[in-house]
Amino acid sequence: MSTAPERTLRILHSEAATSWGGQEQYIFRMFLAMRERGHHLELLCQPHAQLADRMRQEGFTVHTMLMDGPANYLRGVPKVRNILRQGRFDVLNTHSRRDTLLAGVAARLAGTPLIVRTRHLAKKPGSLLSYTVVPHRVTTASEFVRRGLLDRGVAEGHVAVVYPSVELPPLTGQSTLRQELKLAQNDIVVGCVAVMRKQKGHKELIDAMAPLIAERPNLHLVLVGGGSPVFEEIQGYVKERGLTRRVHMLGMRNDVPNLLEGFDIFALATRQEASGTVFVEAGSMGVPVIGTRVDGVPEMMREGVNGLLVPLDDIPALTDAIRLLVEDPELRVQMGQAGLEFCRRSGYFDRQTMALRVEEAYLRWLKELKK
Repeated sequence: MSTAPERTLRILHSEAATSWGGQEQYIFRMFLAMRERGHHLELLCQPHAQLADRMRQEGFTVHTMLMDGPANYLRGVPKVRNILRQGRFDVLNTHSRRDTLLAGVAARLAGTPLIVRTRHLAKKPGSLLSYTVVPHRVTTASEFVRRGLLDRGVAEGHVAVVYPSVELPPLTGQSTLRQELKLAQNDIVVGCVAVMRKQKGHKELIDAMAPLIAERPNLHLVLVGGGSPVFEEIQGYVKERGLTRRVHMLGMRNDVPNLLEGFDIFALATRQEASGTVFVEAGSMGVPVIGTRVDGVPEMMREGVNGLLVPLDDIPALTDAIRLLVEDPELRVQMGQAGLEFCRRSGYFDRQTMALRVEEAYLRWLKELKK
């Protein structure tokens, strides 16, 4: 059982993005985790941001303003400075370049004790303006992202890793997937859950599966996720390769946990991933996972224990990894059980651990900056 925080903090988070994706989920779960620890949190975002409605529904105070263009910037800086002063915030935590340059500058003018930028993306940053000049410190979603900032010149003690928490649904021990696809009990399902973007590697996964499908009449690939125009492109590619009876494209689904429980193996040949929480979600359902050795993916599994990693663009290696698990049901069970331990029972990716990591970083940096 964790102890109470050394002190409770008043924290304002800012986010310029308006969609709902992994970055927004990270922020949302951070709010819930830190509130459970007794901290006070408020959000600054754009009026049309999906995150705004979600936060209000949870009872958080949400400040909104437009952040695009020079005019909104000039109006926004004094407005945010007043919000920070009136709210007596200890910490401003920004999440995108645009809101860092707006809210971060306002926080400098307001004298906010600690300004933190969170880096969510795997690609290396260009300018360091929003990482070293405006904010005091940086948190990252994985060690890989942290190393990328250190390589660009950010001081080591100025960057801390705060892994995302992962919401783990209860295990039911059953899935409607096989019934939906009219599959037999001895059919083997390799599944992938990912939005249809080129960097997610759906085509590469299909190429790796094709020879195995030719060898085994009971092997199926299930792709879950939508996203035009790549969805239509992959659909055409499956048809072109004559795999429509064995590759099932389910599009966007609201019952992902139900589908994950129907997989025998999870595989994602992603080309870029700051962390890759879907590997944790799959592992938490007792499914062995296969991924590419890129970015933060290796941090989301225990290689050789609950998952396998292959080099990027090595289709034969991906085929061999899938074949290994397809042909060894005992290994699948063993790795599945290891996944339950690592992803579900270790607490490594739970909400409380996320809160403790960021809380420790905030308190340490506030002490450093006060000296």
